[in-house]
Amino acid sequence: MRLVALADSDSYVKWGASLAGTLPPEWDRELLVVDSPMVVSDAQLAAALAGSGISAVSRIALLDVAARLAADPPDAVLVATPGPIARVLTRLVADLVPRPVVVAGLPGISIPTTRKALLYRRQADLLVLHSHREVREFARLSRAKGWDHRFGLATLPFMSQRPASGTDLVFAAQAIVPALREDRLVVAAMLRDAALADPTRRVVIKVRALAGENQTHPERDGYPDLIAELGPVPQNLVVSAVPMAEALDTAAGLVTVSSTAVIEALARRIPAIVIDTFGVRRSLINPVFQESGLFGGRDAVVAREFRHPEPSWLNDNYFHDPVADDWAQTLEALVLARRAGELEGRSSHLPRGGALRAAWDRKRAFGDADRSLGGRVALVVGMPLRAAVRAKNRAGRRFRSRLRTWRSLRASAG
Repeated sequence: MRLVALADSDSYVKWGASLAGTLPPEWDRELLVVDSPMVVSDAQLAAALAGSGISAVSRIALLDVAARLAADPPDAVLVATPGPIARVLTRLVADLVPRPVVVAGLPGISIPTTRKALLYRRQADLLVLHSHREVREFARLSRAKGWDHRFGLATLPFMSQRPASGTDLVFAAQAIVPALREDRLVVAAMLRDAALADPTRRVVIKVRALAGENQTHPERDGYPDLIAELGPVPQNLVVSAVPMAEALDTAAGLVTVSSTAVIEALARRIPAIVIDTFGVRRSLINPVFQESGLFGGRDAVVAREFRHPEPSWLNDNYFHDPVADDWAQTLEALVLARRAGELEGRSSHLPRGGALRAAWDRKRAFGDADRSLGGRVALVVGMPLRAAVRAKNRAGRRFRSRLRTWRSLRASAG
């Protein structure tokens, strides 16, 4: 059996390559890095592939994807990209003849669930998740929307149990969590204070990208710049872009706001602190850590008071018995159904606008990386329409607001 993974950004390349690498040895695996506005640099690609076991890797333009897959048809295609790009690629793959099995998924902590995560991947035959809780909550959301997703469970593929020993405090930086500059300055000050508190031990800021490189989520207010604003940078406060597995080799503990890196650390028996200074809420992607025993604030970070997780939290949250993993078996069953001509088709779920709307989605997702005529036409037609729709929606909101105010005043007067 043969699987081709399509990926673009750093976190999704890491996840897609690692997941493909967990398939049984009889699978032939290839990774195509699709050009997009957030495509990985060569250095990021090397870091993301480390330990995945995937060696057949090449870069490809969006316009060449269909021809490449048609020339050597795979049994399955794993779409490992952010949502808007995943929607475009799953449509593209599902239109191939013969159609391969379409697999998609999410690369790390996916609680709390979001409607868009499912909407963008409705055309996939199989959606891969990484905990009993994720499968349960996404299945509930899919049913509530009247959708028909099929879910598969997989242990996070880049989890390792190799021993680690060291004295570093490793901080897993995130591009959009927390989002506010003032909150990121608070975190930067914590890390600086931790370095000053013990000059004999390093504080390592593990970043996903160096200056000028893309990330899955664009970053503003990067920690190296913020720390530089706070005063002289301690010599034991360093920035690193090595693979996370390598950074953890010398870690005494990991600190994060909500990065999936905490799961990697815990798998290696490295304790952690999940910063709760800004609360626990959806926008911080940290509700999943409630009842884990991992939350801590500034004092815990500065004192390096790392925590081990509560045992009762583990099974439902990423540390289930690998025997429960069923994604590979489900994928194989779908491939056999495909070969027998029994794989059910998946409608494209195009919104109003049909092919023009699909071209608009493609152009919006890929930007300059979409060099198709249809994308240019959709942009020319779509931008004025989008502006008109937004103006209409704003007018409607203003009208409804004024109507509510009028009714409220009338009720008060009465």
